[in-house]
Amino acid sequence: MKIIAVGRNYIDHAKELNNPVPEKPVIFLKPDTAVLKDNKDFYYPEFSKDVHYEVEVIIRICNEGKHVSKKFAHKYYDSIGLGIDFTARDVQSELKSKGLPWELAKAFDHSAVVSNLLPLDQFQDLNNLNFSLNKNGTSVQVGNTKDMIFDIESLIVYVSQYITLRKGDLIFTGTPAGVGPIVIGDKLEGFIEDQAMFSCQIK
Repeated sequence: MKIIAVGRNYIDHAKELNNPVPEKPVIFLKPDTAVLKDNKDFYYPEFSKDVHYEVEVIIRICNEGKHVSKKFAHKYYDSIGLGIDFTARDVQSELKSKGLPWELAKAFDHSAVVSNLLPLDQFQDLNNLNFSLNKNGTSVQVGNTKDMIFDIESLIVYVSQYITLRKGDLIFTGTPAGVGPIVIGDKLEGFIEDQAMFSCQIK
C-alpha cells in the first residue's frame, strides 16, 4: 500500500503559502509507515519545531489501474475518508531553498492520519462534500471538494499515467486554506459534513 498525495489542489491554500496555482497536479508520496489510524496519538517529532496540520479528503483505490481513462475512473475507488497530511514546515522550507526533494518533511512516520473509510454510496455528491478540521474545539479549516482544482477522477487519470494504482492505495486529495502549526497538548478532530471522522491528540 502506498499513499499518493496531492499538493496545492485548492487555490486559496496555494495562495496562503505563496505558491503558484499549478497547471498540473503536484504529486508526492508517503510510505505505509506514515499511516496513523484508529485515533491514535501523534507524537511530535524531534527533528522539527514547526509541524503543521493539513486536513484532506482521502479515497481508497479498489482496482489496479494504469493509464486509466476519464470515463472509467469512477470504477477505481470504492470508499472515502478524511485525514491529516502532517508537514514539517521548517524542514520543507530548508529543503526547498536548496532545490532538494522534500519527502523528509512529508513522509516521516505517522505523518498521515487516516480515518475509517466509508462506502461511496453514503454520500450524495462526491464533488460537493463539506469537510472541516477543529483544533481544541475551534474550527481551523473548512473546505468543499467542489473547490478542488483537479477533481478526484482527474487525479486518478493523471496519477495512473505515471504510477500504477493498486488495490488499497490511498490518495490524499489536497487541503484547503487554513493550515497551521500544532503544539503538544492540541486535539485535532476531523469531520465530513456533520459526521465525526477522526480524533488525534498531539503528544
